[in-house]
Amino acid sequence: MNLPESLVTHPPTDWGVVAVFAIVYLGMFLGGLPRLRLDRSGVALLGAIAVIAITGEGVEMAARAVDVPTIVLLFAFMVVSAQMRLGGFYTEVTRRVGALPLSRRGLLAAIIVVAAGLSAVFSNDVICLAMTPVVARLCLQRGLNPLPFLIGLACAANIGSAATLIGNPQNMLIGSVLKLHFGDFVRQALLPVGVSLGLLWAWLAFGPGARSGAPELARPLAVPVAPLAEEPPYDRWQTVKGLSVALALMGVFLFTDWPRDVAALVGAALLLLSRRLHSADVMGFVDWQLLLLLFIGLFVVNHAFQDTGLAGEAVAWLAAHGVHLSDPGALLVASAALSNLVSNVPAVMLLLPHLGGDPQQSGVLLALASTFAGNLLLVGSIANLIVADLAAREGITLDWRRHALVAMPVTLLSLAVLWFSW
Repeated sequence: MNLPESLVTHPPTDWGVVAVFAIVYLGMFLGGLPRLRLDRSGVALLGAIAVIAITGEGVEMAARAVDVPTIVLLFAFMVVSAQMRLGGFYTEVTRRVGALPLSRRGLLAAIIVVAAGLSAVFSNDVICLAMTPVVARLCLQRGLNPLPFLIGLACAANIGSAATLIGNPQNMLIGSVLKLHFGDFVRQALLPVGVSLGLLWAWLAFGPGARSGAPELARPLAVPVAPLAEEPPYDRWQTVKGLSVALALMGVFLFTDWPRDVAALVGAALLLLSRRLHSADVMGFVDWQLLLLLFIGLFVVNHAFQDTGLAGEAVAWLAAHGVHLSDPGALLVASAALSNLVSNVPAVMLLLPHLGGDPQQSGVLLALASTFAGNLLLVGSIANLIVADLAAREGITLDWRRHALVAMPVTLLSLAVLWFSW
């Protein structure tokens, strides 16, 4: 296929859509647009409005581009996570782990396991938001260098979130669009996720700077870490209620064929039926910008771009030159590169329509590669930025150079593990 000849046959509206698409993804890369007070969500929203105006298809046609099951599933698990956070579960778990008389290496292992395990169910961003201040204060009280622990927390949350189809937004999207089986996904993901977590711990425990700023054995805390003023106190009943719904949903996903979005929505509804937690408080923890602006905006922009046919022509041109997205190596490189250029969710949205081969195999590889790659740069994952921002509030500087010393080797190793396990 001669790509340059095919380009001249496209009408001006297609090129208008391409221009909007390019600007939107420039915004995804930069985190906004120069000289405009727009973040990624604002860029995606304005991009959606622009393509609706350019194509003239109307709002109803644009609405059909949105994958509603993904939006519903994401919303439902935001409600479940809000229940757990309002019940003080995340901070209480972190405090109890920190109170154990563990060595530095033991404490690192415990934090990595807890962050990864919780992220697989309750989302990596939420876990980093809740755990970071407690981990930072814990390290400072023990006389430990907090940077390895905080970087380990961010990396573990990202890696652990790849283990299930509900651990992060891009996995939810992949599972919804490709109709992946939840149990099969977990079985295929566990080995590369587990090995990657082990490599993360080994690098932090024995790699360069492992002993910096801390004794080999950490003393138990003389006093427990105080609850954070901005975090709700621990509530056993609300925690049990939230955990019960989360475990029930995991059982439904693993052992039944019920639609995941419907089951999760029912679980969220049960949690909203409360005499103690006001629904407005729960809804306050839902990330409406991500849910309604970024996701829906990108769905509309990407759909308009796909309709131009240019993406399909580009993929066909690459295939004619020996680059096939059905090939694991090409898909791994493409998803890792795009995830660091425009972030995980936009990268997955771009690649999903062009996957070839077995959907289960391609879907798992895309989910793991795009999530693992988020650890490469500080800006590669929202979870990384959350940890850096909250660490700064505790007087700890986590810049891109310090992050890269740990995250870059771990990311390359985890992608290598993924490649050799395929």
